[in-house]
This record gives sequence, structure tokens and C-alpha cells, in this order.
Amino acid sequence: AAGLACGGLKPVVAIYSTFLQRALDQLIHDVALQNLPVMFAVDRGGIVGADGATHQGVFDIAELRSVPNMTLTVASPLDERELRNLLYTALQSGVPFVVRYPRGKGPGTDPGEDFETVEIGRALKRRTGTRTAFLGFGSMTNVLEKAAQNLDGTLWDMRFVKPIDREAVIEAARTHDLIVIAEEGVLAGGAGDAVMEVIAEAGLTTPVLCFGIPDEFIEQGTQAEIYEMLGLTPEAIEAKVVERLAELS
Repeated sequence: AAGLACGGLKPVVAIYSTFLQRALDQLIHDVALQNLPVMFAVDRGGIVGADGATHQGVFDIAELRSVPNMTLTVASPLDERELRNLLYTALQSGVPFVVRYPRGKGPGTDPGEDFETVEIGRALKRRTGTRTAFLGFGSMTNVLEKAAQNLDGTLWDMRFVKPIDREAVIEAARTHDLIVIAEEGVLAGGAGDAVMEVIAEAGLTTPVLCFGIPDEFIEQGTQAEIYEMLGLTPEAIEAKVVERLAELS
């Protein structure tokens, strides 16, 4: 793909998240270092379930956001049209670009006939609320939506991990009592850390509650079973948020 990009083409590398981590050195030295316009369509980002510990796609966000020249977007399966437009944006960007999306299928939204470019590094505010700001990355945006509705919170579909929407993060931290972040990836070095770095650099002290994959390998099970085990369900997240808000009152 890097060689094709040097020849003036726009290659697309379609690959599972778990397999991309095996090619990280090539991605860094052959693509990112030369700032080549290679698009990575990264499938099965997050919990994959029955394929077991070797195939859980949970390390890509933490690995890729540390690589210079990379643009990294985490697509939500809520809307096939958004995923389609993110893929189109990646192809038109002229830079190394990763579009990461989960295993499974969307709700069947009409993708439309025309392609639209998405503003790179811009989050999408889905709901405006009061005390709590929910910042969702990828599939977890859908999970946070129910909690945001029940608790009258603000909900952002962050979309981009790198470049992260600093304005959205700072707005959330300045106008809410609690920031809740959820991602379907490892917490160590992941999207939540990117958000907290922005908050710290801005000199803000808003409390943050992060949900994601703990520092352990995830074994075999259905996706639903694993989400339940990890506390990545709307009910489990809402309960912890209520508990934290009570502590802050």
C-alpha cells in the first residue's frame, strides 16, 4: 500500500483490528513516517466475542493515537451514512487515515446517494443537558445515549480520537459537573486518556469517569456477555454515574 501511494494512487487497506496490530511497525515506518495517503478501514474494532482472546480488537486506539501523522476516527454504528461519509473523507484526505468500526451491523439507515466530507477533528453534539457530559467513542456512543437521556446529560459523539475535538472537550469540562467517557478499547493510553490530557492542559479540574477495557485479556464469550461482564451496558454505566454524582453533590 505504501508503494502504491508513492506511485500516486490512494490505496485502501481493509483489515481486522487484531491483524493491524501485527503490522504496527510497517504502518509507522512505511506509511506514517512518509506521510503517505493510505486509508485503513479497520474492521472489528472492539469486542468481537466468540473468536476469543486473540481476536478482541481493543488495542488499536491506544497504539495508533501515539503515531505522528495519523488521523484516527472511531465510527459509531448508529448511522451507516456517517460511516460511509467517514470512509469517503478518509479517501479524500491525502494523509494516513484510519477509520475504525465495530463488528456487527447498523440499524439499516438509508446511506443516501451522495458522498459528503466530514470536518476532520470535529465532534457531533447529539443532546444538550445539565450536570453530566457524556463523551462517546464509536459504539459506546450508542450505549451512553440511554444514560444521557435518563440523567438529562449532554451527549457528544466524539468521532475523532486524533485530532481530538479540543473545543468540545473544553466546553464539556467548563459547563458540566462530571465528564463521562466510554470507549470499546483499552483504557490505558486510549481515547479517555486523550480527553483527560486536553482537560489537564486547559488547567481544568472537572471530575472524569472512564469506561472501557481494563488491563486484562478478554476471553471468549458472546459480545453481550462480555459487555455485561465489563460493565459496559447502559444500566451499569448509569448506575455508576448516579453514584458519582451523589458523591459530588
